[in-house]
Amino acid sequence: MAALDVEDPLAWEAKQRKSAAIAAGLAGVLSAAGMAWRAITLNDGPSPGLLEAVGRLEDPGAPIGPQRSLALPFFQHYQDNAVSIVAAVVLVALGSVALGWALTYLAVATRARRPEFPKILLYLPVVAGILNGVYVVASEISRLLDYDNVLSGPGTVDAVLDLGVNGFAIFAAIVGLPGTLGLALALVFVALNAMRVGLLTRFMGVLGMITGALMVIQLPALLIVQFFWLIWLAFLIWGRWPGGAPPAWKTGKAEPWPTSADMREQRQRLAAERRGERWEPAPPAEPVAAGPSPATSARKRKKKRR
Repeated sequence: MAALDVEDPLAWEAKQRKSAAIAAGLAGVLSAAGMAWRAITLNDGPSPGLLEAVGRLEDPGAPIGPQRSLALPFFQHYQDNAVSIVAAVVLVALGSVALGWALTYLAVATRARRPEFPKILLYLPVVAGILNGVYVVASEISRLLDYDNVLSGPGTVDAVLDLGVNGFAIFAAIVGLPGTLGLALALVFVALNAMRVGLLTRFMGVLGMITGALMVIQLPALLIVQFFWLIWLAFLIWGRWPGGAPPAWKTGKAEPWPTSADMREQRQRLAAERRGERWEPAPPAEPVAAGPSPATSARKRKKKRR
């Protein structure tokens, strides 16, 4: 990890560019493929019928807890497809680790052009990516153990209500919060600062921050946004971005994107050159001295009348 404080940024970036681009692409593909695989597997499973659940409420004197849970067929389907489900979440975990490495590469390149960039953000992405990957696998194993205990036991409603108290569930909760939150924060801050120094376009920088925010609130749109952002990031790091990579990747220095005023001035200059005219920037507007307010003038006029 000490190698992240590099002395020759451009040489280090050239050496690591291929692996970082591959990591970004794999992060997008593996995460999307794993989540889609898991969702397809679970969607084929049975679900408790609403009418059957409502029918249990017809007899108010019969306690619900000792009755057999309507979720047992789904639990059995989960167990029958355990290998497929675990394989799917392993893909998601590998995608999380790959995301950590891609962000680390981007963070190192950003710090080389912006020395005030916090050094901790060089290490946060890869550490959080590993923790998040462990959390994804551990939480799935915890769920499988819970379902197995219910199926091998009485299978009652009370047994289902006790789910989520095994050792794997506690371990997953411990590593899950710092992993998910750390990865989201790293994504937001790295994307923001990389945009400031010109390594990411404004579009990529804003989309990266949106991806980090979606990771915290866990909206369904995360999967699609994250997939496209990572695929585009892979092309950008590899130097295959439409129109060429941003100048900051070649110069090794911060090349901030022009402001709206700069872009307007550039358009005016180009238009003047096309017309064969000499263009000069407009002089700055002189400050206008603030005169007396209408209310003050009105009070003075009243005093004169008196």
